[in-house]
Amino acid sequence: MSQQTSATYPPLKGSQLSMGTLALSLAVFMNVLDSSIANVSIPAISGNLGVSPQQGTWVITSFAVANAISIPLTGWLTTQFGQVRLFMTSILLFVLSSWLCGMAPNIEMLIAARVLQGAVAGPMIPLSQSLLLGSYPPSKSSMALALWGMTTLVAPIMGPLLGGWISDNYSWPWIFYINIPIGLFTVWATWSIYRKRESSIKAIPIDKVGLFLLMIWVAALQLMLDKGKELDWFNSGEIILLTVIAAVGFIYFVIWELGQDHPVVDLSLFKGRNFSAGVIAISIGYGLFFGSLVIMPLWLQTQLSYTATEAGKVMAPVGIFAIILSPVIGKILPKVDARRVASLAFILFAIVFFMRSRFTTDVDTMSLMIPTLLQGAAMSMFFIPLTSIILSGQSPDKIPAASGLSNFVRIMCGGMGASIMTTMWDSRTTMHHAHITENTGSSYPVFVQSVQGLMQQGMPEPAAHAVIDRVISVQASTMAATDIFYMAAWTFLALISLVWMTRPKKSSAPIDAGGAH
Repeated sequence: MSQQTSATYPPLKGSQLSMGTLALSLAVFMNVLDSSIANVSIPAISGNLGVSPQQGTWVITSFAVANAISIPLTGWLTTQFGQVRLFMTSILLFVLSSWLCGMAPNIEMLIAARVLQGAVAGPMIPLSQSLLLGSYPPSKSSMALALWGMTTLVAPIMGPLLGGWISDNYSWPWIFYINIPIGLFTVWATWSIYRKRESSIKAIPIDKVGLFLLMIWVAALQLMLDKGKELDWFNSGEIILLTVIAAVGFIYFVIWELGQDHPVVDLSLFKGRNFSAGVIAISIGYGLFFGSLVIMPLWLQTQLSYTATEAGKVMAPVGIFAIILSPVIGKILPKVDARRVASLAFILFAIVFFMRSRFTTDVDTMSLMIPTLLQGAAMSMFFIPLTSIILSGQSPDKIPAASGLSNFVRIMCGGMGASIMTTMWDSRTTMHHAHITENTGSSYPVFVQSVQGLMQQGMPEPAAHAVIDRVISVQASTMAATDIFYMAAWTFLALISLVWMTRPKKSSAPIDAGGAH
């Protein structure tokens, strides 16, 4: 049975198109903002609710786990309820859960509200993508992807800045309350424009086993990644248990889903070369980008004693080029080979990370800013071409499922990137610290002179040793961070080969993405 999706409706025009684009972009913005805004406010939230910052991080973990489970279900839910109805319900529940988060009297209530918020946020991102693609004529669909990509790029940068500012000047519940007016406006605008553009509904039996297995392995994997560093990874029984559950659950899940007529997650999409190579490239690239987004502010704050706001300002220029260039890329993409644009993005990312791998402990703000600015340009050329390659050649009824699955893999890789990079950073810091410390002690004249110099300034010997140890720690963690940046740069260059394994249809890639056939 061929399915009618919103793509079979004529494209929107004029004010309806701009209003629809604004509403869908705001929904994405609100969603992505919410996954990063809480990070900065954890100290304020945990202090206010009287729990430790470690317990406070569950505010982030609970959202991430629920969100990761619900994103791949988008395809199945869409056929069950229809795109527009599902999108509207998601936003209304998102507004409700934001209100509950702000009202939460204790950490348990807050975490429960965040679980609900993460779960209903899942379908919003893939559905906004497919609704937007259906609103534009096929020739303009890469422009639609550009506008969509712009909001996904700007929100993670705005999050920490806005979160820090709200926590400093108001109280933390406001980081959740700001969603309410945005959400209500989006619901009104979406309903007034898209209610006549509903996709057809087909009652499919629910794959209960598949759903159960998905929840088990994704939750185990997310918990393992979030709590790994805190519990010292595989030296902890809990982490080993979670890893085993995730691995076994994943294997059973794949075997079960491949044998189903109506799977919860359509894994057959991976048979397509464009989809599989594109998803791997965008996910590994996003993992490296997201990992560095976590490490940079941490390194600036813990080692170079920047404040949270200062570190946010150093990272903020990423948005400048991303905003300026996204529409340009959207315009030229139909005329050029998407693989070339994506390759250029990976080359730019490599240059950015090679520049960062030369950072020292006395790095100035300008040297920090230049790679960050360049990274914005790389980001605008990264999301849009790869998304159009992934969706290239998909039939309209597969778009929500393809978008949901590719976003799911990308977001999971973002979490894995952050966990792997912070862990590597810790272990390499320890290694460099040990190497540098080998050259200290009474048999090394330079060390002895440094200690004596400090003692002449009136410091007791233990204090002088402590000062030198701090200098070594800062040096070691900087060397560790630059090691990771160097490795990331080479990985980006290696990803170019994946891009050239795809065969996107020339000029019909956007058409198929828009699902106009």
